[in-house]
This record gives sequence, C-alpha cells and structure tokens, in this order.
Amino acid sequence: MDGAVDGLQTQLRAARRSVALLAAVQAILGSGPPLVFALGGLAGYQLLGEDKSLSTAPLTGYNVGMATGAVAVAIASRLLGRKSSFMLGAILGALGAGVAAIALFQSNFWFFALGLLLIGLCNGFTQKIRFAAADASPSFYKPKAISWILAAGIVSAVLGPQLAIWTKDLLEPVLFAGAFMAVIPLCLIAIVMLAPLRLPETAGAAAATMPVRPLREIVLTQRFLTGMICGIGSYALMTFMMTGAPLAMVIGCGFPSEMATLGIQWHVLAMFAPSFFTGMLISRFGVEKIAAAGLVILMGCAVVAHMGIELWNFWGALVLLGIGWNFGFIGSTAIVASSYRPHEADKVQGFHDIVLFTTVALSSFSSGKVFTAYGWSFMNLIIWPVTIVCLVLVLALMFKSSSSKSA
Repeated sequence: MDGAVDGLQTQLRAARRSVALLAAVQAILGSGPPLVFALGGLAGYQLLGEDKSLSTAPLTGYNVGMATGAVAVAIASRLLGRKSSFMLGAILGALGAGVAAIALFQSNFWFFALGLLLIGLCNGFTQKIRFAAADASPSFYKPKAISWILAAGIVSAVLGPQLAIWTKDLLEPVLFAGAFMAVIPLCLIAIVMLAPLRLPETAGAAAATMPVRPLREIVLTQRFLTGMICGIGSYALMTFMMTGAPLAMVIGCGFPSEMATLGIQWHVLAMFAPSFFTGMLISRFGVEKIAAAGLVILMGCAVVAHMGIELWNFWGALVLLGIGWNFGFIGSTAIVASSYRPHEADKVQGFHDIVLFTTVALSSFSSGKVFTAYGWSFMNLIIWPVTIVCLVLVLALMFKSSSSKSA
C-alpha cells in the first residue's frame, strides 16, 4: 500500500513539473492570438479597397491554420514526439509573423492572410498542450492540469495586447508591422523553454496490446458528442464575437483602436483568469454543471451587448464572453478527455480539433460578413440559438449520468 502511495506521489510530482513547464510555454506562445485578434481585422480593413466585407478574411486564415494544425500536430507527434512537434509549431509561428510583417510593408492583403494562417498553424500545435498536460497527469489531476494550462493565458492576455499597443507604430509609416515582428522572439523563447521538457508518449508497449476502438464508435457516444458540440459552440461564439468587436468599436462606433485593444485584453483576461479555480469547481460540481454555467454566462454576454453601444457595453460583453468561454470550453474539453482511453488519444484529439477549428474558422469569416451586412446588434442574436441547443445537450448528459448513478 505504501509503495502504491509513493508511486502515485512520484507520478503527481512529475506531472506537476511537466504541467508547469507546459503552462509557461502556453503563456509565451499564447500571446500571439490576442495580438492577432486585436489587430488582424483592422490591418485587413486598411489593406482593402472600397469593399471591406473581407476584412476578417486574414483572421479566417488564422483559424484555418489552427484547424490544419490540429491535424498536423497529431501526425508530427506520432513521427517526432510531442516535444519536437511543439518546437515545430513555434518555428511556424515565427515564420508566419515575419510573413505578416512583410505583407504589411508590401500592402499585400492575401500575403498578410498567409502570414496569419502560419501563425494559426502554430496555435493549432499549441492547442495540443492542454491535452499533453492532461495525458501526463493522473486521472484525478487532469481537470486541474487543463485549468493550469489555460490559466497561463493570463500572462498572454496582458502580454499580447500590450505588445500590440507598444509596437503597432514601431515601424511607421507601416502600421501594425512592428507588432507582428514582436511575435518572432516570443516563438524563439518558447523553443528554448521546451528543450528540457519530458513528456510521456500516448502510445507504448502496454498500449499496443490493448484493444483500440474504431474512431466512429468513440465519436458517436453521447459523451463525446456532447463535449465536442458544446466546445464548438463555446469556441465558435467566442471567436465570432471577439473578431467582430474591434470592428464594431473602431469602425462602427468611432472608438480609438487602443480602446478596442484594451477591450480584447480584458476579454482574454476573463477567458483565462477563472482557470485558477475552474478545475476545483469541476472537481466539486462536475464537468457538466460547469459547462452549463458557461453557456448561461454566454447568454449574459448577449444581454449586455444588446443594452447599448457605449464602451462599457462592449467591454462588459467581452468580459462575460471570456468567462463563459472558460467555463464552457474547459468543461467541454474535460468531457471529451473522459470519453476515450489513453492509447486512443491522438486520433480522437485530432478529429476533435479539426472539427472544432474548422467551425471556428467559418465563424471568424462570417463575423466580418455579418457585421458589414447587418451590424453588431444582429451578431448578438446568434448567441441565443447556439447556447440553447448546447445547454439542452449538457442537461441531457447530466440526466443520463444521474440516472446511471441511481441505478
């Protein structure tokens, strides 16, 4: 008995060390997305002519990159190992930032979109970090591991927008180029930090002797479908609103771009700050209740956004959007992580993330189209049907779980 306890404590200490290092890498690489979303739409807007409806297309390129990265990281992890695949992702991020800066100097809209696509590829690789942390942890520590990885986003929430503010005019008269150049050293720092990392691989001799269920069987279970759909709903709504908010604030209402960037900063802080206690809440109340709470908070975002177009309406809605995403997405990720066995991780996670980020890419593309055609108020209405459908699915899963326990 004592040997088993000592072994578990040793495993937990190793997991905590790995999670801490992964969280630091997440904090560094995660600074890119807030910068991209704060400036990407505005940069795209200035690069276009009279028709501004494609202004968020570079951000769509970013999300397409994330979706592609979700597949590429699974392949790279299998061939190179997870640590090397994370390093490769950081290299792609540095390359993309350089391409984006060059595109701004050349006033080349589609080259700029390519640069953001490459940064998106980097983030697609980075998204695997939360699963790597979960897989490196004992079962009881998985929700906390995921929460700590996402909690690292607090650093990203401050660093990314502040970099955007400090460096967007650095290479005048070419606006925003300096901000994208600032992403390059962040990626290089992340590569150095990854060097000492030791991660357990998901496939091994023991796993090779275990039966592997077909992917179709896993993804058609109620638990996986509920987790994936609710994760998609939370993430797609967050991206849809976050992409459109800077355009609505600067182009629609005339606020300075710094106010829009600070709004994104508060939003990203709200996305990740709750992660310090989300894992504890999940342990106490269960993943289904936390996911449901996130969906209700997203409804609150729609209410505040509907109330007006003052600065506090935008910032308040963005804060609620971030908190709702945190509860909804962490809860959904934990549901998905409990639906497969360790040796099934790579294929299930790859399928999950390609569906997730393909949908997110479509939501960012439609954001600019919907804002240009119908305005900010109409965008807020879309929150309601998505959250209601997801909430029904979570409640159904909660009912099934409670019925099973009673039986």
